[in-house]
Amino acid sequence: TVISSHLGWVRSVAFDPTNTLFATGGGDRVIKIFDLAKACVASNDALKITLTGHISPVRGLAFSERHPYLFSGGEDKMVKCWDLETNQVIRHYHGHLSGVFALKLHPTLDLLVTGGRDAVARVWDMRTKHQIHCLTGHDNTVGAILTKGTDPQIITGSYDSTIKLWDLAAGKCMTTLTHHKKSVRALAQPSFENTFISGAADNLKKWVGSDGRFVKNFTGHKAVINALAVNDDGVVLSAADDGTMNFWDYGSGHCFQTSTTVAQPGSLDAENGIFAAEFDLTGTRLITCEADKTIKIWKEEERASELSHPVDMASWRKKCIVEAKRRY
Repeated sequence: TVISSHLGWVRSVAFDPTNTLFATGGGDRVIKIFDLAKACVASNDALKITLTGHISPVRGLAFSERHPYLFSGGEDKMVKCWDLETNQVIRHYHGHLSGVFALKLHPTLDLLVTGGRDAVARVWDMRTKHQIHCLTGHDNTVGAILTKGTDPQIITGSYDSTIKLWDLAAGKCMTTLTHHKKSVRALAQPSFENTFISGAADNLKKWVGSDGRFVKNFTGHKAVINALAVNDDGVVLSAADDGTMNFWDYGSGHCFQTSTTVAQPGSLDAENGIFAAEFDLTGTRLITCEADKTIKIWKEEERASELSHPVDMASWRKKCIVEAKRRY
């Protein structure tokens, strides 16, 4: 399904905890909330409401699991908390010195973590609007954030090509991972194991979640990776600036499918970049937010089987052997 509703690049997407709604934010400075079931069948009344209030592109969105709130962060340095019962802004979190590029909620505490062009991640108390920590240490934009219930509770990826693991209680950096050679623009973590995966233009890397030990490289996606998403079946999607989408097996690192998104008719070929991607809570639907101003909903093909789409074991083995022999 393709939804053309935004008037600018679509930069961010979030699902609500009940899996009935999803919100997207774009370069047209609005946040749009859609009904997921209606959007999947391309019904005309899928758009529930449009929230205006930001004055620059909306780069981060997150629904709260315990409150009827939606949090948004934009390039206008504003972090807003919307009450979805009255559809109004009820709180502002003021303190970023430049655009906010990433926003995440803590899974168990009422904390909000935002990162941006001022190269810091800021931890806010949701209720009092106070800044609890300013996590400094990166040399460039913080482009991706992960939050977990166990230490390290905050993981940030930055355009200075490092990943930092933070001790939330002390507000200090526990570990810095300097393996990437290019900006880290995307981080994702699965629900089923304590690992996480980071994406940059050189490759994707999988890490142990507790201490940041390196597990393996996922090589082969030659593009600037803007978004990563993992579902419960262990399917990783990496989506890039040139519209390519690679699907990987999270355990083995095997890239079992590559596809390219199709730009809307009338768009330039250059407009097939993907900025954000997210699986819904069931893991069967995938939403991508793109540079041709559309939101695309993808689903698994039911008829695909191991016979119709066999795993290309020969090339996979060859690639493994080449990587095993390579010296770093």
